[in-house]
Amino acid sequence: MNPSPVHALADAAPTPFWLDDPDRPDARPALVGDETCDLLVVGGGYSGLWTALIAKERDPERDVVLIEGAEIGWAASGRNGGFCAASLTHGLGNGMARWPGELIKLEELGIQNLDAIGEAVARYDIDCAFERTGEIDIATEPHQIAELKEAAEDAAGLGLDRHTFLDEDELRAQVDSPTFRAGLWDRDGVAMLNPARLAWGLKKACLGLGVRIYERTRATALASEGTGMAVRTPYGRVFARHVALGTNAFPSLVRRVRPYIVPVYDHALMTEPLTDEQLAAIGWKNRQGLADSNNHFHYFRITADNRILWGGYDIVYRYRGGVRAEYDHHPATYEKLARHFFRCFPQLEGLRFSHTWGGAIDTCSRFSAFFGTAHAGRVAYAAGYTGLGVGATRFGAEVMLDLLSGERTERTELEMVRSKPLPFPPEPLRWAGIGITQWSMTRADNHGGRRNLWLKAMDKVGLGFDS
Repeated sequence: MNPSPVHALADAAPTPFWLDDPDRPDARPALVGDETCDLLVVGGGYSGLWTALIAKERDPERDVVLIEGAEIGWAASGRNGGFCAASLTHGLGNGMARWPGELIKLEELGIQNLDAIGEAVARYDIDCAFERTGEIDIATEPHQIAELKEAAEDAAGLGLDRHTFLDEDELRAQVDSPTFRAGLWDRDGVAMLNPARLAWGLKKACLGLGVRIYERTRATALASEGTGMAVRTPYGRVFARHVALGTNAFPSLVRRVRPYIVPVYDHALMTEPLTDEQLAAIGWKNRQGLADSNNHFHYFRITADNRILWGGYDIVYRYRGGVRAEYDHHPATYEKLARHFFRCFPQLEGLRFSHTWGGAIDTCSRFSAFFGTAHAGRVAYAAGYTGLGVGATRFGAEVMLDLLSGERTERTELEMVRSKPLPFPPEPLRWAGIGITQWSMTRADNHGGRRNLWLKAMDKVGLGFDS
C-alpha cells in the first residue's frame, strides 16, 4: 500500500471542519424554570430552525420557543457535506419507484423549496457561501454509464430540462480524474453551502423575529397537559399549544416513531486548501458537487477556500442503533477514504487532510422523510431524511406546520406525506439484516451492479438501507 494516504492524515484535527470556525456563536442560556408558548420546537438543527422561522413568517404574533439539547447546529446540520439538494425523494430513481403518480409535483415542490432556501439566505443576509452550481453523478464503472443514460432519459420524459449527460471527455473537461467514465449533471437542482454557517444564520434570523431559543436544554419527556402539551427538561418545563419535533436521528419523544429510524454513521475528510497548480491539475472550474454511482458511494465538493471535502462510502451501523459521541470517529474508514481519494485524484499526491469527522444521520427504509402527528394533532414530527436533510428539512418544516394547523394543503395531500415507510425489525434481526444488506451492496458494486436475491427481495417489499 502506498504510505501517502496514512501520512496525509497524520496531522488532521478530529473535528468537523465547518464547526472549527472562529466565528462560531456562543450558545444561548439553558432554560431554568417554566415557559409557556403557542409553539414549542424541539431540536436546533435545520428541521427545528426552519420550523421556528417559518412559523414566525406565517404569523409574526405566534409565540415560538425552540429548545436544543446541545448547541444549535452541532450535530448533522453542522457537520454534513454542504450539499443542498432540491430532491425531496432521494433522487429521481427512488421517487419514480415509490411515487410515480406525483413525482412531477414533488420535483416542482423541491425546486420551489430550494428557491425559497436561496431567497431566505439572501433576505436574512446569511453568510454561508451559497453556490447553486448543481451536482454531477459520476459513473466509475461501465454498467453505471447505461444507468446514467437511462436516468437522463427518465428526467427528459418528466419534462425536467436541467439534467445533462456527459460522456467521458465532457466530464473530464469539468473535473479531471482517471476514474471518471461519464456523468449526469443536474445543473440547477443542487446548491453548495457552508452548513454550520447556514444553521447559525437561521438561528440569528429566528432570534430577530422573536423566537426564544434555549440551548443545552434537552427534552426528556412529552405529555398531554390540558388542551396542550408539556415537555420536561432537566431544569424546567415548557407548556405549549403545539409541539414540532425535529430530533431526527435521536430517539423520538413519540415512541411509536422510533422503529422507523435507524441512526447510521457517516464520515468525511477535508483537505488543506489546494494551490493554483493543484486546482489546474483537476480543473473543477464550475465547482459542482460530485458523487459517484456505487451503492457504497463517495460524495465530494470544493469549498469557498478551495479545499476538497471527501466523504461517504462506509455506512456504519452500531448494534441497537445508539447515538453516542464515541461512535463519531472511525479511523479505519478515514484511512479507506484517504486511499480512495488519491485513487480518484492521483495528481494531488502530497496533499494533506486538515480535518476528519463523523456522526449519526437518520435513515429510514424508503430513504426520504416521513411525517405524522400524535396527541390528537397537537404534536407533529418529520424524520428519515437519509442524508438529504440540508434542503428537504425546510419542506418538512412546512409540512409539520401544515399538519399542526389542521388544514388540508397541497403538501398534506401528497401520498408521500400521508404514507409511512416500513419499520425496521427489532434487534437482533435489524443488525443481521443490515449486515446482509451491506454485504450484498458491496457484492453488487463488485459484480457490475447485479443485485442478488436478497436485494431484489428488499426492493420488492420496499425495504432499503442507505446514507
